[in-house]
Amino acid sequence: MTIEDDYDSFSLGDAMDSAILMHREVHFGGNFNIMIDYYQKAGKGVYEDFSLNRIEQLATYELATQQNLAPLLLTAQEAEKIALAKEAYQKLRKIYELKNEKTPHPRLIANLILSEEAEPIQEMAAVVKEQKAIVPALLELVRSEDFYDPLFPGYGQAPYLAAKCLGQIGDASAIITLFESIGRGDFFDDDINLNALKAIGEPAKQFLLKVLKSQPINEDNERAAIALLNFKSDPEIANTCFDLLKSMDLKKELPLATYLILGCEGLQDEDRHQFEQWASSPNIPKELQIDIKSLKKEWNSNRQ
Repeated sequence: MTIEDDYDSFSLGDAMDSAILMHREVHFGGNFNIMIDYYQKAGKGVYEDFSLNRIEQLATYELATQQNLAPLLLTAQEAEKIALAKEAYQKLRKIYELKNEKTPHPRLIANLILSEEAEPIQEMAAVVKEQKAIVPALLELVRSEDFYDPLFPGYGQAPYLAAKCLGQIGDASAIITLFESIGRGDFFDDDINLNALKAIGEPAKQFLLKVLKSQPINEDNERAAIALLNFKSDPEIANTCFDLLKSMDLKKELPLATYLILGCEGLQDEDRHQFEQWASSPNIPKELQIDIKSLKKEWNSNRQ
């Protein structure tokens, strides 16, 4: 029986199998044993969508048939992506071969990317110590499309480590890049960018307020509203959010209106009273009532 004859009984060849093989080729030198050992130890680069049981099944199947599954199952496009990811590894490793470096920044960035620590405290501290001088290198990492991909060095986490460093450095030149990165990952990843913006402080707040008030309304307004929720106890932000709510077409901008309502938490005294009067209007869409009730509940909780 050939391997082709046995495809159906083993159900080989779906997208997940291909993804497993791609990760094996890039991160584990094409060796299933190394990959299985890594997943058993729950290393930093474990990809949650991959089942250890399936990895073991593929390894057993490959051993039984004595055929490398990668060239058999992967497309030319997937093979090309593997080559690009391997090249990225090679470029990082070459940094460590350099002598008499003019700047330590490439090595520090490589350390950050290649660290196997879930929270590489020492590597981050070394980066942050360089302060403003290393900001351009960190911004380049945050902007990189490749390093958001778990197939590339850093397992897709490197840009967020860079964002954390930028927040700790607190340089205002990082604001736009951090803002533009919101929405590229999941909610947890967005929190890292949002926290970095908050850490930069007043310059970030003023930038976000400017974007929030910009016209015409688009997804940038929503991203700014989301980011400003980290500053929501600030009366300036709360009053800006309330002013926008009073002036906009709520039915046309329901998602933005939801964030603006949450941003009104910092309203004080008379402004709260005016908000409650506004919220009692029959023209307020029903979809926003839950958020309004949530905000009032928060205010009542804070009074106690």
